[in-house]
Amino acid sequence: MDDIWMKLYESAKRVQNYREVSNYVSAGSVSAAVLSSSGKIYVGVCIDTCSTLGICAERNAIFNMITNGENEIKRVLAIMGSEKCGAPCGACRELMVQLMPDKYKDVEVMLDFENDIVKTLGELTPDWWI
Repeated sequence: MDDIWMKLYESAKRVQNYREVSNYVSAGSVSAAVLSSSGKIYVGVCIDTCSTLGICAERNAIFNMITNGENEIKRVLAIMGSEKCGAPCGACRELMVQLMPDKYKDVEVMLDFENDIVKTLGELTPDWWI
């Protein structure tokens, strides 16, 4: 495993911090880090609400990246509440595809940090619906 995956994992782990924000909102059960094409790492946590107003950690990290003027993702890593890594959900995959329709298949996704299993978004999402 290369150092970049270690940095992504450490960055996501640093912000995870599960907490109840209110009776209706919790945050941090999942955290994510994305590596942009510039080499900068952006992080985010999931925010769960009692309605559909929440956001996944991966999309939160991507929105952080976009807010900071970047729009190309190289790598994605998400840490679940179990401290295991996992694949982005369909909504997160869809955002990445729409953001980078000509390059999304090359985005690397960490599926299993302990066993160094990485797949491309193209392998996880081979055929886009559009």
